Amino acid sequence: MMRMTALTLLLTAAVLGQPPSSQKIEREGIVVEFEMENLDDAKQAEGLFQEGDAVRIRFRISDTATGTPLSAVYPGGWMDLLPEGESRDSKSCRGKIEAFMSGSLLSPPELDLNVYYVLALNDDATISVVDPLFGFGTTKLLSMIRLPSPGEDWALSPDHSKLFVSLPRNNRVAVADTGRWKITSQIDVGPSPSHLALQPDGKYLWAAFDKPRVSNGKSGVSVIDVHSLRHLADIETGRGRHELAFSQDDRFAYVTNHDEGTLSVIDIAQLKVTATVEVGGNPVSLAYSSFAQTVYVSDSRGSIAAVDARKHRLTARIKAEEGLSQIRFAPGGRYAFALNTPRNLLHIIDASQHRIVQTGDMLRGPDQVAFTQGLAYIRHSGSEIVFMIPLSQIGREGAPVPSIDFPGGQHAFGAGAKPSPAGSLVQAPGATAMLVANPADKMIYYYKEGMAAPMGSFKNYGRQPRAVLVVDHSLSETRAGVYETVTQLRRPGEYDLAFFLDSPRLLHCFPLQVEANPQLQVRRRARKPVDITPQIESRSLPVGQQASLRFRLGDPLSGELRRSVSDLNVLVFLAPGTWEKRQWAQEVEPGHYQVAFTPPRPGVYYVFLASRSQGLEFNQSPFLILYAQEGTKAEQAQPASGTRSDSAQEENHHD
Repeated sequence: MMRMTALTLLLTAAVLGQPPSSQKIEREGIVVEFEMENLDDAKQAEGLFQEGDAVRIRFRISDTATGTPLSAVYPGGWMDLLPEGESRDSKSCRGKIEAFMSGSLLSPPELDLNVYYVLALNDDATISVVDPLFGFGTTKLLSMIRLPSPGEDWALSPDHSKLFVSLPRNNRVAVADTGRWKITSQIDVGPSPSHLALQPDGKYLWAAFDKPRVSNGKSGVSVIDVHSLRHLADIETGRGRHELAFSQDDRFAYVTNHDEGTLSVIDIAQLKVTATVEVGGNPVSLAYSSFAQTVYVSDSRGSIAAVDARKHRLTARIKAEEGLSQIRFAPGGRYAFALNTPRNLLHIIDASQHRIVQTGDMLRGPDQVAFTQGLAYIRHSGSEIVFMIPLSQIGREGAPVPSIDFPGGQHAFGAGAKPSPAGSLVQAPGATAMLVANPADKMIYYYKEGMAAPMGSFKNYGRQPRAVLVVDHSLSETRAGVYETVTQLRRPGEYDLAFFLDSPRLLHCFPLQVEANPQLQVRRRARKPVDITPQIESRSLPVGQQASLRFRLGDPLSGELRRSVSDLNVLVFLAPGTWEKRQWAQEVEPGHYQVAFTPPRPGVYYVFLASRSQGLEFNQSPFLILYAQEGTKAEQAQPASGTRSDSAQEENHHD
């Protein structure tokens, strides 16, 4: 299907009276070209953008005089839904950008293009996709990805556009589009795929399959081209469960063979096993050290093998005790953290010496380790406590291992669903903070370093999160001077796409139009007893001054006005419920109802409506948010509406 050119889209938009999806400005010696592309080819060809559509937003930034693309300039972007009657001018654009950048509660954008999403790999055949609004004490379920069968492990493409999920029951790897949050394809691989790993350059995805294709045969790894999604090869390595690691230069892949006590070395260019190293015992985990150019393999029988990653031979064997499990390197690649789950121990290995330099006592069942730049985080299967170890204080031979801790929930991590090969600890983007999935709590917690407890949490909608992952959809540079992100359009209406560049300083609001989706409208209206349209001049009010709250009531299907409603009750309360007022609305003209409201003090006010004659309860009512400030009337702020229940939010996102 042919795509419309930018000129065609501009002409079509002009005829229809709608803002174009391709626009350009020149200012301060800079050219900024904005494009919005619908990921649905049919809608893109028609130049159509509707609520619920997945779109790609792109900015091309270059020098006016030379045309040279400008790299590493880090633009910001927000989509702001305009209230009816609000005009566009440079002052309001500047004001809203300043409010967005400050994180003001009085003017949240409809869409923030500088955000990330949290994914939970659940105990059933689903993946939850959540917009984490920790600072606001709530979350929003964006989507629920339905898998053909429960997922075991996952991996994310370097540009965060594709999510790969292993499906052991189906002998496949599912591929999900992170723009539309949907499974787009499934790739046949070896029997019972478990562990997934991307090599450092992101070219190939490796899927370990733990069962042989034929009786008395060997299992191994399947190799998939990330770009074309072609299954390139199945490589037999040995018997038993496999773990994967790669050399820093993408020349070699290393695969453990649990039942044979070996490490297979695969030449990535040839996709062939070129060496097999006897590491002994039952290898259960491995990690590559860029510092020492050595692969470390932990053996559950009580030793750690150091294998030279260039000569592919055993160079050292580090003795420990039975029960060794996961091994991971801290940033920099010098110090490895080796856990012993049944013996509740942590060993710290110095790769420059190939030996254990510190050993520390943990709580019950240390089974996972993850890192930020300054801390190591240790999860315990037999406890809800997470240990934190300052990386600046390790490596002192014989010294105690320093630790602090915080509660990662209410129940022990191991009391829920069995863990995935993927981690349940992951760093939050752009912050010294950790996301912690607790399956037994059915929650994910947000811990900010330096705090005594998690700063926030969100529910996983009744499902147990076996693993947690971050998909960063903030604007990122995909090639020189080109900055893109993928997002999902929300409510229909007129928008400003606010663009900000810090150096050189440039602010601009591109006009956009998002159309209503007729199918979604019919579903929404069929569920609604009455259609309520607020008619408010401003959402920002002065404290102590009376304001009028006016609403239009209509039939959700026909649109006809609901007249003579005598029992329309309006509830206004100050968050978090410290003040409230209820009053009956009066019909001021056919189908239009009004009450007077005077905010007694600054804060955020919520407005709900109920009418027994119309079948409308307060908990079914879409809510209106108002902001009260001291002094003169504040600049008009962004409206917000929604529903009160998590279940209603989930249902809306499945539309």
